[in-house]
Amino acid sequence: MKFSVTVGAVGEGRDPRGLAELGRVVEDAGWDALFLEDYLVYQGDVSRPTYDPWICLAAIATATERIRIGTTVTPLPRRRPWQVAAECMALDHLSGGRMILGVGIGDPGDPFMPGTEPRVLAEMLDEGLELIDRLWTGQPVSVAGKHYRVDGVQLTARPVQRPRVPIWVGGNFLVPAVRRRIVRWDGSCAYKGTTAVPQQTTPQDVRDLLAEGRPGFEVKVSGGDPGAFAEAGAAWWGRWIPPLPVAETVAIVRQGPPTI
Repeated sequence: MKFSVTVGAVGEGRDPRGLAELGRVVEDAGWDALFLEDYLVYQGDVSRPTYDPWICLAAIATATERIRIGTTVTPLPRRRPWQVAAECMALDHLSGGRMILGVGIGDPGDPFMPGTEPRVLAEMLDEGLELIDRLWTGQPVSVAGKHYRVDGVQLTARPVQRPRVPIWVGGNFLVPAVRRRIVRWDGSCAYKGTTAVPQQTTPQDVRDLLAEGRPGFEVKVSGGDPGAFAEAGAAWWGRWIPPLPVAETVAIVRQGPPTI
């Protein structure tokens, strides 16, 4: 099992320079990844400065050598899929093949999200993922979808990783449509239950997801007993650190990952 830290690019010491320094601490402390939440205004709170996570990921990539980096998660309907494809591919090259793209439909309260219902956001997410996957092949792509249309566009540079940068899907895996999306791609960074009424993911949940996923499918979990999740086949266990002062964040990271 691998172990990750997730933080938001928000507040004191979590600008690009500060997160690059945090990345070195994460790597030195024995963790396997540093993931960033993808907000432009962190959870709608304008009282704290929020920094572009993609610029921060570039800073982390240049400051580290071993750990995986990525987003958990990017609200894809807020972004242009072709821009995400190009930026993610560039980060994969900058990091030497360490990028992971986590995606979801986004938070309802995000002020920069399209003003539409979750069903439509889900359609945009599915179309966007298929478009990104095709653009990463380096071949010309023509799509006439419900939400995105391109005609013969081509990104000739390809990601370092093959067949693509791993795509992990978030959301509530109890929702059938979300679950179908999760097992369509490369991994799950999903949660159980709603954000208002969360439930703890169980080892049996992990076994069920792995049984439905394709070969190589990975499950990332948090909370609970890391050892039990490892026995169930989870590939990742993650620690989320809320926006805290720099010294407190660093102290948590320096404790290192759990021992199992």
